[in-house]
Amino acid sequence: MTRGLLFAALLVSVPAAGQTPATPPAATARTFTAPTGLLFNTVRPERVADFERVIGYLQSALEKSADPKDRAQAQGWRIFKAAEPGPGNTVLYVFVLDPTVPGADYGLGRILAEAYDPTQLQEIWRLYTGAVTGGGTLLNLNPVKPATGTPPTTATPPSSTPPTDRPVPPDADPNRR
Repeated sequence: MTRGLLFAALLVSVPAAGQTPATPPAATARTFTAPTGLLFNTVRPERVADFERVIGYLQSALEKSADPKDRAQAQGWRIFKAAEPGPGNTVLYVFVLDPTVPGADYGLGRILAEAYDPTQLQEIWRLYTGAVTGGGTLLNLNPVKPATGTPPTTATPPSSTPPTDRPVPPDADPNRR
């Protein structure tokens, strides 16, 4: 059931064949409303190296940015590659954003466009769109806190009586003759 929920969360739109935008589209801001966020990216297995190059460009853009929001984003942005195959045998990359930066735009196009000239940006975006199977799926995560008024469960205290040493049956111990 958990695997089914994960795959449901990973539903992404697939661009039509041959439609690879040369530059990042002007899209609405990709912001998080919760203190922690996830971005799922499904990548074509044969294009993993291209996607990881894009990740390098992204990390460099965040690190060299003069914008305090970008620098704060870089501090909480960790990137993971799933060991298991993603939907349709893709390679799943999970961006863990903890903490998220309130009001910050996590759109890759915006971050890259602010750091690279148009020629570089066009090449980076070509690598990105050729590698991914669709736009990344954004997920907001709120911490779960115990309900108020619910008593904490208490464990049974350990017994003060020392355990009784019982002889081991001869057939249970292979070293015993």
